[in-house]
Amino acid sequence: MTKLSVNINKLATLRNARGGNVPDLLTAARDLERFGAQGITVHPRPDERHIRYQDVRDLTPVVTTEFNIEGNPVPKFIDLVLEAKPAQVTLVPDAEDAITSNAGWNTIEHSTYLNDIIATFKQHNIRTSIFVDPDLKMVEGAAATGTDRIELYTESYAKDFEKGNKDGIVPFTKAAILAHDLGMGINAGHDLSLDNIAFFKDNVPHLLEVSIGHALICESIYLGLENVVNMYLNKLS
Repeated sequence: MTKLSVNINKLATLRNARGGNVPDLLTAARDLERFGAQGITVHPRPDERHIRYQDVRDLTPVVTTEFNIEGNPVPKFIDLVLEAKPAQVTLVPDAEDAITSNAGWNTIEHSTYLNDIIATFKQHNIRTSIFVDPDLKMVEGAAATGTDRIELYTESYAKDFEKGNKDGIVPFTKAAILAHDLGMGINAGHDLSLDNIAFFKDNVPHLLEVSIGHALICESIYLGLENVVNMYLNKLS
């Protein structure tokens, strides 16, 4: 079964919009795990506009499933990850002013940089994953960095699927096959939803984990958080 890791950034955005501690991220993480989520994902950014660095510290002893910390590996982020020692760190090349992640790594251009950072995390027994587009050259470049996994950036798939173009899955299928052949695990995330997740899972082999936040929280407004988590689990089984 492909694992579901729930990204709780949007819950932090809601909390920060009003101040105080509602919703409580620690309670939310516990509840998501109780509902069946197999991981919790956070993506702290330098301006801390949603997940704060202190949230990561507070969540570290609370999360009992896989804790996945995403972000651009600037020095402050690296220090945070080494302090928290999560199950997985996902490296994302997002600019400080980006609203959300919008591109994968150029794994060829940044090969030495990624290799050094990944080696540091692996010395501390932290599984590494790097965010990549479904480009075979970038997948090959990822393998050369020594990363344990890649996370396929799925925005283009989601847009094509919404338009009825199911051929948009083809680059992801090819990328996953190549990544597996090169010895890397495959994760995926960005704009995956209840509408498109089953088709993606059925057509992308060796898919170990998906990280879903925005759509899952939006769907939960209408359907309820526990119900939505279980709907995803059914589609991923």
